[in-house]
Amino acid sequence: MEDLSADAAGPGSALRAYGVAELALARESLGLRGRQAHEGIHQARKSIRRVRAMLALCGKTLGPGGGLVDRQLRRLNRQLSPLRDAHALVETLDRLGLKPRNAQAREALATARKIAARRCAALARQADFVRALGEAEAVVAMLQAALHGLPWADVTVPALVDAMDAAARKAKRMRQHALAHDDAEDWHRWRRSMRRLSQQQRAAGAAGLPLQPDEFDKHLTEQLGVMQDLSLLIAHCGDGSPFPRATRVVLRHFAERSLARQRKRIRSVMPCS
Repeated sequence: MEDLSADAAGPGSALRAYGVAELALARESLGLRGRQAHEGIHQARKSIRRVRAMLALCGKTLGPGGGLVDRQLRRLNRQLSPLRDAHALVETLDRLGLKPRNAQAREALATARKIAARRCAALARQADFVRALGEAEAVVAMLQAALHGLPWADVTVPALVDAMDAAARKAKRMRQHALAHDDAEDWHRWRRSMRRLSQQQRAAGAAGLPLQPDEFDKHLTEQLGVMQDLSLLIAHCGDGSPFPRATRVVLRHFAERSLARQRKRIRSVMPCS
């Protein structure tokens, strides 16, 4: 494996090694089959997001090639998203199943979990599912090779520091907007901006950059994750839901009430400025 530390030539070579290693992990993960396939997709998408965050950190320094690799990675992650969603729903129902005190809600979550698990297992056995993973693995291999051809020597520490500062300011703006307007999409954007900033801090650390003390509150991150779980559950209670109507009604009521409480809880402890 390539050395991930920064060297005298600048941080570019370390970032290249970081990206290559993450895509190698993505390829390995996409090669998993059977019961491990869904977890493999989850890890592959995580690694792809990390590489995209690193490319965004480098910005236009990597030229049109960097933009091309980023767009292809974004496209690939979107293609993998439906394959991931089935398992994500099962995991979400596992986590949420421990929360409600109401017996009706617990029963509805348990019913939904059984249905979601059956759908997830059936999907993993489909030939199209296996073929899609093989095609995705081949695309990752191509993009992994493409990383080597980017102008990494042009990446400088000052440019990376400026990019990190800009990302932190953006995350702060997203937070302010979410807390001020209390719109579901604004909360989602805030969570995504925090995730991107965390991923860029990870990449910057791999390049040997001195980092500011971690601004991320682990508890807050967990609370935003609960909100994401609840939003995902609500999305699966609409048209095309796999759940019976009576179950959907109970689940939606539980999720919407829980989501409102969650937002109120976070707003009570977070400054808007």
